[in-house]
Amino acid sequence: MSDCIIKGMALGNEVRFFAAYTTDIAEKARQIHNTSPICTAALGRLLTAGAMMGSMSKNDSDIITLRITGNGPAKGLTVTSDSHANVKGIVYEPIVDLPPNLEGHLNVGDAIGDGILYVIKDIGLKDPYVGQVPLVTSEIAEDLTYYFATSEQIPTSVGLGVLMNHDNTVDKAGGFIIQLMPFASEETIKKIEDGLAGFKSVTSFLSSAFHDRSKSEDEILTDMMRSILGDDVHVEDKMPTEYKCNCSRERVTKALISVGRKEIENMINDGEPINMHCEFCNTDYKFSIEELKELLA
Repeated sequence: MSDCIIKGMALGNEVRFFAAYTTDIAEKARQIHNTSPICTAALGRLLTAGAMMGSMSKNDSDIITLRITGNGPAKGLTVTSDSHANVKGIVYEPIVDLPPNLEGHLNVGDAIGDGILYVIKDIGLKDPYVGQVPLVTSEIAEDLTYYFATSEQIPTSVGLGVLMNHDNTVDKAGGFIIQLMPFASEETIKKIEDGLAGFKSVTSFLSSAFHDRSKSEDEILTDMMRSILGDDVHVEDKMPTEYKCNCSRERVTKALISVGRKEIENMINDGEPINMHCEFCNTDYKFSIEELKELLA
């Protein structure tokens, strides 16, 4: 199975939607950060949202960052996505163990706690756009729904889910973003409300749908949108999405040079090799004393 995103219009073009299958992304994040199930679920949800929001970008160079800060034991998360839906992320405390919530699910809300959701859009302007809202449930999907309604004034429904296996690997992950166009009718709004009311959850749908291996990922995502929006659903684009860090030795070298000549000289005088660590992919870049001297040449 391959991770992907579909985008399209529905209900007489009064609604736009995005739907994502992100199991590989969530599992790769789990492997990189060695997260506990609660933190896997939290990071997987935010990565899924980031991938879909990245796919909304109008310019090839656009970057979107979702940052959550909370007073719970997980402390917070950061996810970054580009316009090609390449995502990467971190959870500040990767090991959190809490009892299930009242519904018997992984208690992501208490793991994050009360806090703030930041949405940072770097779209090539002098300064990036920064929107922020208080967390309303800390379950991530509802917080993003609130963000779209208050900061972007777009009536939106966000659904996100990560289902774990008994061995704590990721079984299924995905989500959707449904948005009303400004001219949406009351009839359309009622259809969406009824559709959402009858929709159990992203993980429940994906888990059931993937028992039928005759359908591709995008076909299953289309079925998920039809289960909410009805038959008037038209997919306009499909794109791959993956967990992908853009760090490299060249980029790290440039960052090292940017600290300044004096600081590099201090590193050399200390007589110890320098290790530059990327938090997003857990890659280490080591620089020997000789390599540091070359940076000053």
